[in-house]
Amino acid sequence: MAHNVKEVTDATFEREVLKSEGPVLVDFWAPWCAPCRMVGPVLEKVADQYAGRVTVVKLNVDENHQTSMAYGIRSIPTIQLFSKGEVVDGVLGAAPAGHFSQMLDQHFAGATPKAG
Repeated sequence: MAHNVKEVTDATFEREVLKSEGPVLVDFWAPWCAPCRMVGPVLEKVADQYAGRVTVVKLNVDENHQTSMAYGIRSIPTIQLFSKGEVVDGVLGAAPAGHFSQMLDQHFAGATPKAG
């Protein structure tokens, strides 16, 4: 996992996502899910581009049933954007990096990615 992407669990979700000062992009995934494995590197790229402005985390749905059920995750990958403890946007299925950048830019004008 990239150094800018963090694993969260049922035990750490509230602290790391809901109580986060800034926006958090949550990847609900499982290791056996091929589309999840495809979107992983895309989210690592997004995490690097938005480092310091947006936190990107992964939650394994097989190991963290409580949080997955609380957010009605029925299909993976599901990527949800949280701001101030609330879901403000999301994507069901794999999407290109540009889609995530557009979503972040739309919600957070100050979340402009680093050049490069």
